[in-house]
Amino acid sequence: MLNINKKNINKIDKLLLLSVIILVLYGLTVLFTAGYSLSNTYFKKQVVASVIGLIVVFFIISIDINVIKKFYIPLYIICNILLVLVLFIGVGDEWGARSWFKFGPINFQPSEITKIVLVLSLARVLEINKTKINEPKTLLKILAFAFLPVFLILKQPDAGTAMVYTFIIIIMLFTAGIDWKYIIGALLLGIVSLPFMYLRLDQFQRDRILNFLHPERDVSNTGWQALQGKIAIGSGKLTGEGFLKGVQNQYSFIPEKQTDFIFAVLVEEFGFIGGILLILLYLLMLYRCVVIAQNTDSFYTKLITMGFSAMFLFHIFENIGMTIGVMPITGIPLPFLSYGGTFQIINLISIGIIISSSIQKDPLNFI
Repeated sequence: MLNINKKNINKIDKLLLLSVIILVLYGLTVLFTAGYSLSNTYFKKQVVASVIGLIVVFFIISIDINVIKKFYIPLYIICNILLVLVLFIGVGDEWGARSWFKFGPINFQPSEITKIVLVLSLARVLEINKTKINEPKTLLKILAFAFLPVFLILKQPDAGTAMVYTFIIIIMLFTAGIDWKYIIGALLLGIVSLPFMYLRLDQFQRDRILNFLHPERDVSNTGWQALQGKIAIGSGKLTGEGFLKGVQNQYSFIPEKQTDFIFAVLVEEFGFIGGILLILLYLLMLYRCVVIAQNTDSFYTKLITMGFSAMFLFHIFENIGMTIGVMPITGIPLPFLSYGGTFQIINLISIGIIISSSIQKDPLNFI
């Protein structure tokens, strides 16, 4: 499984690795100020998760990706079993979704682990069926395989994470060469089904959509979080109020400031300049991922790179968008900034897999 001889270490994308390391350090700085008025527990746990994640990145770089490809079915089955079990013995109802396992002091979210497995397993399925992907029977099998975990996540119910999965699947299918007629058909079906999907939402999910459409609708209750986030962002202006000096942050006016609304904390204390710096770092990271996908000769590497890139892009766009009021609030965390040990490690593992697959030597082909 470990085979450093199959790796061309000189081909490591240094800009990608550097951008991620800076993002981790930047995130820890912002999380420190977010948790300063509450408890340093958030920061300490995130430091541990970040160190573990970075160590795992360098471990994954030595892994033979072809070995992972062989075990895609067992990994897929195990993750779906976890998604079923969390519906019965999971915790998190008080947060709106039963998405977590709790074992003493250890909490983890199986849907985060499944993101990685979905990308790896779906990439393998698409690789196997790349010449038949537009055959209706084959495509239906691929869609059933891809959307089974999405269905289980919706049962929690966690619509935000389900949307992340759906976006990943769409981008990977597009990368694999799915015919445009299927994409257009899916879009039309999605638009037609919107009213029915809305009726099936829980009340708190409907409130988020209504508050997005009418921001002044319920600012003292369900719209409080969005309002406080906008106030914090507006207070930051160009250069911010200063490290540990954000009023909305330090006096805890912003709900879930260490997770969902970490971007509001950043902009309040570091201003427009701090926010733009973060976005530029994200753009650099995503750009290098796309470059890897374009330059690789491996269909599998192209698929997993675009799959993880889609995951990052959706998280970044939705989290920043909901914080500034251009997207409904969904509880989607911000990569490398939001508190969450599982989330941090999964993001770093994803980067490790991209780097590992991109530097793996291809066997010689004499045909």
